[in-house]
Order: sequence, then C-alpha cells, then structure tokens
Amino acid sequence: MSTFHARIWVGIDAGKGHHWAVAVDADGETLFSTKVINDEAQILTLIETAKEKADEVRWAVDISGRASTLLLALLIAHDQQVVYVPGRTVNRMSGAYRGEGKTDAKDARVIADQARMRRDFAPLDTPPELVSTLQLLTKYRADLITDRVRLINRLRDLLVGICPALERAFDYSAAKGPVVMLTEYQTPAALRRIGVKRLTTWLERRKVRGADVVAANAVEAAQSQMTALPGEKRAAKLVCDLAHQLLALDERIKDNDREIRETFRTDDRAEIIESMPGMGPILGAEFVAIVGDLGGYKDAGRLASHAGLAPVARDSGRRTGNYHRPKRYHRRLRHIFYMSAQTAMMRPGPSRDYYLKKRSEGLLHTQALLSLARRRVDVLWAMLRDKRLFTSAPPVTQTA
Repeated sequence: MSTFHARIWVGIDAGKGHHWAVAVDADGETLFSTKVINDEAQILTLIETAKEKADEVRWAVDISGRASTLLLALLIAHDQQVVYVPGRTVNRMSGAYRGEGKTDAKDARVIADQARMRRDFAPLDTPPELVSTLQLLTKYRADLITDRVRLINRLRDLLVGICPALERAFDYSAAKGPVVMLTEYQTPAALRRIGVKRLTTWLERRKVRGADVVAANAVEAAQSQMTALPGEKRAAKLVCDLAHQLLALDERIKDNDREIRETFRTDDRAEIIESMPGMGPILGAEFVAIVGDLGGYKDAGRLASHAGLAPVARDSGRRTGNYHRPKRYHRRLRHIFYMSAQTAMMRPGPSRDYYLKKRSEGLLHTQALLSLARRRVDVLWAMLRDKRLFTSAPPVTQTA
C-alpha cells in the first residue's frame, strides 16, 4: 500500500517531444520517475498520478519556453503551483549528486530536489494573450533579422568573386536601391553596357531613391574591372536569386514590424513607454514581451539586476567594495536598455546631459552608456508605477 504524503515535489525535465517527471517526498526519496509524451492526455494523467500521492503537489520545470507551453498551461489550469529552476542551476547542481552520467531522469530528480530545498525560485504563470503574442512576434522578428544578415553575407561573398569593386561600392544592408539593381545587373560587363543614364531610368521606374547616385557608383565600379572572373555567370545567377530573396524578406520584416507596432499599442502602457526617449514601439514591444506586467519584480533594482545593469560584489577576505559585471542576466533585456540609451544619448536632453557628465568623470563610452541605461531603468519604473508620461523636468510634488 502506497503512503500518502502531505506534500511532494515533482521535477520535470522538459523537452519538445517528451518530458521526464520525477516526484520526491519531504525526505528527498523518489516516489516515481516516468517519461511523459508532450501530449494533453498523458500530462493530465501525470497530474492525477501526482495528486493521488499527496495533499499538496509543487511542480518545477527547467524550461519556460514554447516546449513547455502545453505543460504549463495544463498545470496552471488545474491550480498547480509551478516554479522555474534555471538550467544553469540544474547543470551546476548535477555534480553534487551521485554518478557522473547525465540523463533526463537525473536532471528531473535534481530539479525536484532543488525545488524541495529552496524557496527562492520564481513562480510561473501563463502570460496574458498580449504578452504571448508579442513574444511570438518579437522572436519571429529576431529570426527574420538573422536570416537577413545571412543572406547579405552570402550575397557579398558572391559579389567578391564577380567584382570586388562592386561589392565595396554599397552598403547592401542599409540601402534597397543596390539590391534592386542586382536583380537584373550583376556583372561589370552588364553594367558597362547599360551605362549610367539608362540604368538611372531603369532604377527610377522601380522607385529607387537616389537612382542617379546608385547608377553612377555601380558603373564606376564596373569600369574599374575589365576582366571576367571564373564562374562569373553562375555566380551572377546566384546573386540575382539572393537579391530577390532579400527584397522579399525585407517586405516580411516590414509586415512583421507593422503587426508588432499595432499589437504593442493596444497595451495601456504603450504610450508611457514610447514617451521615453529612445524607446520606440519595437524595443517597447520586446520589453513588454520579456517583463510582462512587472509583477515578478519587487522594485527597479530587481529589474536592473535582471538586465545585468546592477554590479555584483566579489568581496573576499580583506577585499571589500570589489564590484564586477554580472554573468547571469537577460541578454536581450540588457540590449533593450543599452540601445534605447544610445539612441537617447544622441539627441539633446537629460539623457545626453547625463552621458556627457559621466564622460567628463572619466568613464569610457560603453561605461557611460551602461550607467545611463541603469538610470533609465529607474525612470521607466517610476513612469510605469505612477502611470505618467516622460517629461524632461522631474515631476512636481504637491505639499500639504
């Protein structure tokens, strides 16, 4: 006959195709260890099995992304308490358990045991529909940008094998006109044949800005090379194909950005976030997708710590006041504050004044930007807390 417990902990090593669940009691003894297919019926069976073992079941997972979406949704729908155990913690603590091997069952055991012994893990909840949508859209945008960089690198590499001067003549990542030109003219001979005047007319019909400058630079680059390089014809076809792909991808990115803006601006906080210099709709949407409703942060200091903008102490013995940059933080959240600080610093205002003040104190450019980013965390937190728009002057407090 199985023993009924007051409380048990279930650790789940989550995966795309299946999860592994291990339950432990208050003494750390394993109650069950089982493989669970990432399927609604099997997850519901796991929940019922765990609830039959104890009055209270506490769950812990090591992944809070798309792979565990169904799992978390079902657990929260059944009023189960779930915490997030970072993969870094699981990796470090695995060495403290018996055996050198690494298996899903062992990882799940470590997750359950850590949840049993520690009370400082962050609880998980299903995000609101708006936050979930922004998470999907911003991650998709990041994938599209990665694809764009890859296409541009391939295109430039092929152009070097056709005409190095033509590859150097344009910044293909920032200008659409040269890419449009490459859909039809890729070789020096073709550019020389059409000439500046006809190429300008051809580009203007395709609504290219600065068509005359693009045409002049392209033909000038073509005239500097009279030699046809080996494999030029085949490389030209590949460049043509990549140019078409790049233009199509730019349209997809544009559509995605428009959807992000429209979705983000349905949030009540959008106007407040966008009022802060440097925080446009894209960075604002990424911010909301990461932090949600800010309920997981006690104060601005916790938010700054999550973004890696709060230094951590490395004291030992007589060495005190020794602070270093943290190693564990959300890279994307740090990027958001860093980029917004850099944008705001370039325009007259309090952000630029603060940046120049830090530079005058001897800080390097990056150090001054990080200091400004840290300050802006406090400002944004106060704006969202008080539900007020950004103003260059501090708010006036009413005295009794």
